[in-house]
Amino acid sequence: MNAVYVHIPFCRHICSYCDFCKVLHIKTFVDDYLDALQQEILNTYDGEIIKTIYVGGGTPSCLTHNERKKLFRILENFNKAPDIEFSFEINPEDITEDLLDDIVAGGVNRVSLGVESFNKNNLAFLERKMNYDDLEEKIQLLRNRGLDNINLDLMYAIPGEKMAALKKDINNLLKLNPTHISTYSLIIEEHTKLSNNNTEYISEDEDRKMYDYICKTLEKHGYNHYEVSNFAKDGYESKHNLTYWLNQEYYGFGLGASGFKGGVRYTNTKNLSEYINNRFRKEQLLLTIKDQMDNELMLGFRLLKGIDINAFYDKYGKNIQEVYPVEPLIKDKLLIYKNGYLYISPKYIYTMNEILTKLI
Repeated sequence: MNAVYVHIPFCRHICSYCDFCKVLHIKTFVDDYLDALQQEILNTYDGEIIKTIYVGGGTPSCLTHNERKKLFRILENFNKAPDIEFSFEINPEDITEDLLDDIVAGGVNRVSLGVESFNKNNLAFLERKMNYDDLEEKIQLLRNRGLDNINLDLMYAIPGEKMAALKKDINNLLKLNPTHISTYSLIIEEHTKLSNNNTEYISEDEDRKMYDYICKTLEKHGYNHYEVSNFAKDGYESKHNLTYWLNQEYYGFGLGASGFKGGVRYTNTKNLSEYINNRFRKEQLLLTIKDQMDNELMLGFRLLKGIDINAFYDKYGKNIQEVYPVEPLIKDKLLIYKNGYLYISPKYIYTMNEILTKLI
């Protein structure tokens, strides 16, 4: 247990595609929420040395100066490793000198910026704001403060989007020279504005073409494609997210947050009133060994290097080929076994769900 996720659900605006647990930033709720967050941490955290903290949302950067100061005082409850990776999600328009003062003083050393797109039609569809010149200026402010570990999010496969628009978005991201890029094909989730408007996906062929272009272009420019949707310069892979993909246990604190502790996967309530009244948990499930092994495959095969066969045996006392029909898939060249790792052939990573269906 060396990773912590903290959820801040408050936003100034609810985007059309977002299905994360979120509420509008109403000042009267925030103080009570942070009090409850502190109580949940005090009730649950067992004092381990924490190597990664990720503060996500919602929009953590929409908190006021006093709210941020209170949040960082709460996070002082964690016993942090000297080399901790401490990430904080930020909307670019929220970046000010005051915000930077607060997050640097709070120990943040990695930021994730929700760019999504630079195309005006895409931005209107997503109900986002973005301006390249402004973002370039804000990123320089981050770097001036020593915040060089920067992730930029990109969304693609947006209805009406053409390849030319995607290519321009990728080119703009590359000019900004972030250390990490996360890319997401649009998913139309239930209970979002897009779903309520009966929005339809673009064709699967077009989605695949966009994905292939992203992979080839980012790799060509020095980014390691280390996870299905994530690309990093050498040494800048997300340590926090690797905790998830390696199926390791982690704490999740806050409204709607999920965690994995002592073989139990848990999810917190999404009801703000319940959470503020210290009724944190919504669901808890004790996983069987088979459940955990299934998760090991579903998460581990997201990594391009795949699953460490010896680590799997050490963890579960079983050879992976004794539990899952991997040999026929190796024979069909859907899976590759090399240097102690079992992984999905890069040619088929886009269709990994079909391969997982054959295994589980």
